[in-house]
Amino acid sequence: MSPMKTATAARVAPPAVENEAGPGLARRQVFAVAGCYFVASFAALGLPPYLTEILPELGDGAARWAGLLYIVPTIFGAIGAPLWGRLADRFGRKRLLLRAQLGLAAAFLLAGWADSIGTFAAALVLQGVLGGTFAASNGYLGAALEGHALSRALTLMQGSARAALVCAPIVVGALTPWLSPHRQYALLAVLPLAAAAMLAALPEPPRSRTAAPQTAAAEVEADGTPPVEATAEPSGRAPAASLRALYAIEFAFVFSTVISFPYLISLIKERIPGTGPMVSGVLFALPHMCYLIAAIPVHSLFRHRPRAGIALGFGCIALGLAGHGIAHSLTAFVAVRLVLGAGLTLGLVCMSVLAADCAKGRAPGGLFGSIEFFSKAGAVAAGMAAAVGNDWFGPTAPVLTGTAIALVTVVATALPRLPRTLRTRRSL
Repeated sequence: MSPMKTATAARVAPPAVENEAGPGLARRQVFAVAGCYFVASFAALGLPPYLTEILPELGDGAARWAGLLYIVPTIFGAIGAPLWGRLADRFGRKRLLLRAQLGLAAAFLLAGWADSIGTFAAALVLQGVLGGTFAASNGYLGAALEGHALSRALTLMQGSARAALVCAPIVVGALTPWLSPHRQYALLAVLPLAAAAMLAALPEPPRSRTAAPQTAAAEVEADGTPPVEATAEPSGRAPAASLRALYAIEFAFVFSTVISFPYLISLIKERIPGTGPMVSGVLFALPHMCYLIAAIPVHSLFRHRPRAGIALGFGCIALGLAGHGIAHSLTAFVAVRLVLGAGLTLGLVCMSVLAADCAKGRAPGGLFGSIEFFSKAGAVAAGMAAAVGNDWFGPTAPVLTGTAIALVTVVATALPRLPRTLRTRRSL
């Protein structure tokens, strides 16, 4: 057999079936990483909704700083994520993951014992700068896993985040009669410390990968040709997105989904007077519950066609957010929240597949640090747009803004497929 035929066969040969989660981590170790992120993110996700109760204890009786302080960790997390990712590639992903957990613990301790707005704000800045556990965890997994195993692991990580987002506010609320949310920061610092102790037992993944895929991808992106037409994966499926496309999709997805969060409760109370906090909380959590239920089946259905899943997901997001603008009953709100949940699930799962495609041959710390930057930038932009829209036009404005961004992204995601479809038809 000629060397050319041998090389071609090596590129298209199907991958061996693995019983483990991937070449570097056993399945139980992947679950351990996701579990550590879940427990460590409790304070980060569960306590910010209670800032309006925390700030009066620190001298801000009207909680005027709540909106700004809510996004402080996100802003500084976005600034620090790419740097920590590059350091992880240089000095070891496990070390930097442990650093992130210990950094969270230190920030939570300072926040829990702060006795002024200034000290509390400094603690939130440290939380953003020293934290970054999600990007650090993904970088760790990206160094040890590839392809399907990595995309499933990233899907699991998103499930861990959704579970914490649903459970953490409930647990914090249940503890409030015995311990104020302010002091709970210090108590919950135990969780990232426990996560660090568990992660210390995991292996250090390899620091480098084969450079050939990265070189090929760099050549493709440099001349402007989409990777989907230029390179092939071992499974025979071409990479579905360039890095720039992935970053843009990440920003648009986070913006269009997060923009509905801050004023959803106000919108529900305006449309359905007398709605209790429990019902409002369940409506808020419904999309995240959809992810927990449907993420793995959706991954199986769309792991070979993530662009189609992204377009369909943004379509569901646009439809769900537009429905918020006309919903005036509990049944209607349940329906539109479920539609939004379908879009959330499709988007998150298919972006995990795209990220796994882009991770081939690249330094995972830098890649996932950059993805985290665009994710947090989308969240900050969404929070600011929601605040401005609500002030000018009321609580309906944020969901309509999110609808517009989602529709634009549907068109932008679908357009690259049209030239290929036309070329295929002309060749028939």
